[in-house]
Amino acid sequence: MAQVAKDGIREQLGYDESLNEVLQSGKDLREYSKEIEKELKIISNKSIHGYIQQAENISKLHNQIGTCDNILQNMEDMLTNFQQVLNNISSEITILQKKSVNMSQQLTNRCIVKNQLYQFIEDMAIPEEMIKCIMENSVTDKDFLKHLNELNHKLSMVKELNFKESKSAEDVEMVLEKLKIKAMSKLRGYLLEQIYKLRIPMTNYQVHQNAMLKYKFFFEFILLNERHVAEEICCEYVDTMSKIYYSYFKSYSTRLNALKFEEAVTKDDLMGIEDTASKSSLFAKTASLKQKSTVFTIGNRGDILTSELEAPIIIPHAQQKTRYPFEALFRSEQYALVDNACREYLFVTEFYLVRGNQAQELFNQIMGKTMSLMMKNLETYIVDCYDTISLFLCIQLILRYQIMCHKRCTAVLDKYWETLQSALWPRFEYLFRLNIQSIRDCDPTKFGVKEIGPHYITRRYGEFSAAIVGITENFPNETVSRLLLELQNEVECFMLRMAAIFPQRKEQLIYLINNYDLILGILQERTRDNTKEAEAFREQLSARSNEYVEEILSPHIGGIIQFVKECEKENSDDLKRHDRRALGLVQNFSSNWKKAIEDLNREVLLSFPSLVTGQSLLQLALAQIVHYYNRFHKLLSPSVRAELVNVHLIMVEIKKYKSNY
Repeated sequence: MAQVAKDGIREQLGYDESLNEVLQSGKDLREYSKEIEKELKIISNKSIHGYIQQAENISKLHNQIGTCDNILQNMEDMLTNFQQVLNNISSEITILQKKSVNMSQQLTNRCIVKNQLYQFIEDMAIPEEMIKCIMENSVTDKDFLKHLNELNHKLSMVKELNFKESKSAEDVEMVLEKLKIKAMSKLRGYLLEQIYKLRIPMTNYQVHQNAMLKYKFFFEFILLNERHVAEEICCEYVDTMSKIYYSYFKSYSTRLNALKFEEAVTKDDLMGIEDTASKSSLFAKTASLKQKSTVFTIGNRGDILTSELEAPIIIPHAQQKTRYPFEALFRSEQYALVDNACREYLFVTEFYLVRGNQAQELFNQIMGKTMSLMMKNLETYIVDCYDTISLFLCIQLILRYQIMCHKRCTAVLDKYWETLQSALWPRFEYLFRLNIQSIRDCDPTKFGVKEIGPHYITRRYGEFSAAIVGITENFPNETVSRLLLELQNEVECFMLRMAAIFPQRKEQLIYLINNYDLILGILQERTRDNTKEAEAFREQLSARSNEYVEEILSPHIGGIIQFVKECEKENSDDLKRHDRRALGLVQNFSSNWKKAIEDLNREVLLSFPSLVTGQSLLQLALAQIVHYYNRFHKLLSPSVRAELVNVHLIMVEIKKYKSNY
């Protein structure tokens, strides 16, 4: 039981080593408790005795602690006061900062007001130097232009202030008005003087225009302050330059007209009308386009679209003994117009400060009479014009000059170019169709002598077609292409009608080949090789050449050709029954083949004036001989084949007729 009680006490008191030792020693806990109390009492007495011994020190410590408490209390009060002072200082700093910001803003506002007021006073003040310069100096003086700009600024400012009903403008308004009137008078006089100088005969007006551009602000000043004076100056300039340009171009056109060929192309010079060159005297002294070149040959006339497009204009008095086709005169006149019109438009837009429709209207007032004159001159010429190439060159010139104007940022001539085109195109198409109709109406039977060489109408067509195609390479046109196709079809029909008057097919083919070859040669020489016209005639020439070769081979190896065509359709077993016929053909060929080649050479070269064409046809014929000979060789039986001439001998003989053309 005692052990159980001890265990219960250990569990309640927890584990302790000293207690555990007591419990294990078996002592009575009551006694042990008394011992402990006794020890505690002894220790307490000792402690009290120790405190009594240290009473004086403890008292001193107590006093020191009280003193420290007082010091700390004073420090606390001092820090509290300091904190209050700091809070007051922070509030004052915040107030000072706000005052500083306000003062800074006030200073900024005052500086802005000061600057604006200073600028306003400066703008409103009228320096004596400016008054003296405006009143006394010449308008071309550098200082005058400077003070004029200042005056313009002051006038603009006064207008603004008057609109706001400002009283400050009243002090200077009268002085500025007087200065404006004086400046306006001097500027008006100077500009009108420059305009009147343009009216002096033989004056280089570009020099005066450049002088006006140098002082273009004069007109701007007038325009801003007195519009009616600006209108007066503008009207004077328009009237002056309109008359100058009209007079110049009228005189220039008249003098250019005197340089035209005296004998012009007429309605009797159509493509299908009989050549009348022999009717005119060989010793005629009149200048004529026909004497220079044929009506349908372009020659070097196309240079006006390339190398001569921007060449110097023709000077009539320096070229009195030279005669020109119309398109050369037209180029010179239009290039002069382009040059002057572009320069005039740029001057007008820069000096008179106009853009868009206003610039177009002002330009038309200046150049309108001149452009009307030139349009009238062109219409007068084309009424009696039968030179199709000349008209087409003029059309192409217009397209190129229109592009040139756009490159110079001058599109004001577009309506003028359209008007010229509308006059030229109908006449060009009309003349083109007249030439087509003249070929359609041409009667082959009226030509007395039958010639198998190229016909003059064919040559005319070749030259004319090459000229038109060459011109349109860079500017294709659907209408022109359609007209060329109609003309080509009509010429082909004419050549077929002409060939039909020859009784033999061989003569017909020779005539067609000669004419096709001529046309193709001209087209290849003057245009690109891949044009539609060249391709069409190349196909025709190839077809007729193959047919011609078959015709000329027929008398010499016609039997072999027929044998080959018939027997190639049969089986090899059926060919033996043709041995007798084949043997006869072989013997005939073996005895006559050299003579046949000689005859072919002679016949072909005599039939074609062009050695190149003749040689090409001869080589084609000889190639066909070898071709048919090889096919014939394959169809023969071995016994008959042994009688044949060796093909190498034939090839050696053919090489003798090969030319270097």
